[in-house]
Amino acid sequence: MHQRLIIKYGQTINQESVRLILKALDPEGVEDRSRRRLRRRKYRAKGPNYIWHMDGYDKLKPFRFCVHGATDGYSRRILWLEVGTTDNDPSVIAQYFITCVRGVASAPRIIRADYGTENVNVAAIQRFLRRDCEDAFSGFKTFLYEKSVSNQRIEAWWATLRRSNSDWWMNFFKDMRDMGLYNDGEPLQVECLRYCFMNVLRNELYQVAKLWNLHRIRPSANNDSPPGRPDLLYFHPQATDTINYATPVDEDDLDVSEYLADVTNASDSADPAFAELAQIIMDEKNLRMPESAEEARRLYIDSMHDIEALR
Repeated sequence: MHQRLIIKYGQTINQESVRLILKALDPEGVEDRSRRRLRRRKYRAKGPNYIWHMDGYDKLKPFRFCVHGATDGYSRRILWLEVGTTDNDPSVIAQYFITCVRGVASAPRIIRADYGTENVNVAAIQRFLRRDCEDAFSGFKTFLYEKSVSNQRIEAWWATLRRSNSDWWMNFFKDMRDMGLYNDGEPLQVECLRYCFMNVLRNELYQVAKLWNLHRIRPSANNDSPPGRPDLLYFHPQATDTINYATPVDEDDLDVSEYLADVTNASDSADPAFAELAQIIMDEKNLRMPESAEEARRLYIDSMHDIEALR
């Protein structure tokens, strides 16, 4: 406030005067701030499938791996956690969504996502699937575009992902770059890195999501966020005295959605031409696809050595 008065309003005043004035005008606010007791708005979701939050994760983008995920607002269950070559293609994001909806045989009442063209297909599909519903969030309102700060469930979970997994990968790839093994300005090296590491990283993310969904969430000050295991909270809402807010979906509607969103032609894998070349090299050397980061690094080094010899 002292800086604001000086910079914005051109007022010359000392800090002690500002402190005394604030204490007189807003004693409760001053007390809460001094005790670190600011009252934040509490998040509330009525039950599983009431609202889904989806978003892309950018921390591995410098190495050309694009992570995308979604979580249920009530149970905090991770609905999908995928990695591919892009999170900007609306057909790829729609593919993640349709696969999840088909797996649980239902669509949520509301989806919340950031502003972005990558979400347009999911928005259209969600509104199509709930076109005949009669609740307050049917039709256009069933998909909500919000700023990142409002998409707090998935945004908060990205911090968990960084602590448990992605921070390690970021350091791993940085070490490869620092040692001169990888240059993101070289298209062949980018494709080779994707080819060698994509499945390893994808399987690790699946494992991260699985472990999260089975772990126990501790009680919190927010009574509207129940403690328990995400899978149990999601699949057994009666255990927490609530209901499942899902909308059953028709398989024919999903088929139509896939066709209109061109999901069958969507790809989040490495370049097919490079994959064919890499497979030829692996067959000649009797190599197999890696199952760990170290195996992937060895395959990357060997493959780049053979590719450079061909140039």
